[in-house]
Amino acid sequence: MQRSGLDVSKVTLLLLTGLLLPAFASPGVAAEPDRYREQRLRMVDQELAREGIKNERVLTAMRHVPRHLFVRPELRRAAYYDQALPIGHKQTISPPFIVAYMTEVIDPQPEERVLEIGTGSGYQAAVLSGLAKDVYTIEIVEELGRKAAKLLHDLEYDNVHPRVGDGYKGWAEHAPFDKIIVTCSPEDVPKPLIDQLREGGKMIIPLGERYDQVFYLYEKQEGKLVRQKLLPAQFVPMTGISEEQRKVKPDPAHPEIQNGGFEIDADKDGNADSWYYQRQVTLERTEAPEGDAFLTFRNTEPSRGAHVLQGMGIDGGQVSALTVSLQVRGENLKSGTHPYETPAFVIIFYDADRRPVASESLGPWRGSFRWKTVSKTLHVPPKAKEAILRMGLNGGTGELSVDDLKVRPQPR
Repeated sequence: MQRSGLDVSKVTLLLLTGLLLPAFASPGVAAEPDRYREQRLRMVDQELAREGIKNERVLTAMRHVPRHLFVRPELRRAAYYDQALPIGHKQTISPPFIVAYMTEVIDPQPEERVLEIGTGSGYQAAVLSGLAKDVYTIEIVEELGRKAAKLLHDLEYDNVHPRVGDGYKGWAEHAPFDKIIVTCSPEDVPKPLIDQLREGGKMIIPLGERYDQVFYLYEKQEGKLVRQKLLPAQFVPMTGISEEQRKVKPDPAHPEIQNGGFEIDADKDGNADSWYYQRQVTLERTEAPEGDAFLTFRNTEPSRGAHVLQGMGIDGGQVSALTVSLQVRGENLKSGTHPYETPAFVIIFYDADRRPVASESLGPWRGSFRWKTVSKTLHVPPKAKEAILRMGLNGGTGELSVDDLKVRPQPR
């Protein structure tokens, strides 16, 4: 399906951005020709190292774990783009940057035992396999858990120990763990995970509302957790009782944008709250056209990412359209290497299985111009259940400033 001149498959690829494998890789694939090697090396160089991943052990793991084997065969062409991909049962495989980032933050050592909550495809566990002594991983969706366990076994990641169950209960018989990595997003830290983290151990976990989360790093000191706030994050809604019992739930019939004026930066880290995957963007606080702050994206390399993202729940059965307005300013704006790499506001709609069903856009913008207000009414497909908002240069070059983003739903 195509709308507004943008191919959904191409826009989706923008999201979320030797012939033999070396000995570091799983023995099960070490003897097979690796036609994805160049794509994997390019991913690590352009999407990970260039965007701030510095731990060489983590980069080495990402260079050699065959991510294409952990995605659906029909999606393997997209395996080494930095984006989430559906794996079934309303779940996704995390983008490579998120996997590398979470791994780098907990910094697993060769003698340590790591617990992972939310096996999913098994990719995160495979990355951890070469960095830690043992990896214990739990998946609540039985079919996903069994499929991941078989793949990890077939690829001979022998120090990965998978099971099907409620990850928030941990794995008491193998505790305590040196590190815990949680790849799904509860509202609070589950107490069993606190109890099963060893003294001095570290845990990374995304906490928050369903479409508005933040990574936190916890370290256990004298039996208590000391918290450090990290980056904004976006994980898909969980499966199970914990998701259903959330205290704060979105209203898909009345979708809202969070921090559309970019005024909120609660921890004063220089990043606008509620926006994640921020690339080559600065929070400006001088001469804002509305309020006190606005965002500016700058990029000089065609095809390199410069954007922010935000997710929302939206029920296409109840919402027919979204009227989007914002203020924009441009300086020497140009397209990137590909025609779809243009400065714009893009929204991608997903169905109940998290498959992209349509995209709409406001823009593209080219050339140079002063602050102006732009608006457009964007169609919402009836099958839509979620959406990802993407705003920025999107692989284009130049300087784009944005402020006062508003999204108003229209009932069907």
